[in-house]
Amino acid sequence: MKKHGVLNRDIAAILARLGHTDKVVIADCGLPIPEETPCIDVSIKQGYPRFGTVLEAILEDMEVESMTLANEIKAYNESLYEQIRETYKEIPISYQSHEELKDELKQAKAIIRTGENTPFANVILQAGVIF
Repeated sequence: MKKHGVLNRDIAAILARLGHTDKVVIADCGLPIPEETPCIDVSIKQGYPRFGTVLEAILEDMEVESMTLANEIKAYNESLYEQIRETYKEIPISYQSHEELKDELKQAKAIIRTGENTPFANVILQAGVIF
């Protein structure tokens, strides 16, 4: 049995297969997910698990060189936006419209769907390298 890191077998497998610049998305429960993109649904009920909890667990196990957020998070989910900026200062953040972010979902290796039910709680994580 795995002792450390992400215990969810599907998430652990995706993280183990990532190469430099591959992308993984952590999404709220309302993000439309393309049929062709693998989805790992960890939602239990509205609000659980929270986006921040899943993001924290993934970032403990994944080397990330950058993250992308929707511009709209700044106005419509200010508390989550500030939490991300303060907690993950060392990771460069880029911004694009929510529509542009949704267009990129097809390029993701997987989307991890949380139970988060606040607006624009979605992030694209770009894998870095550990050397």
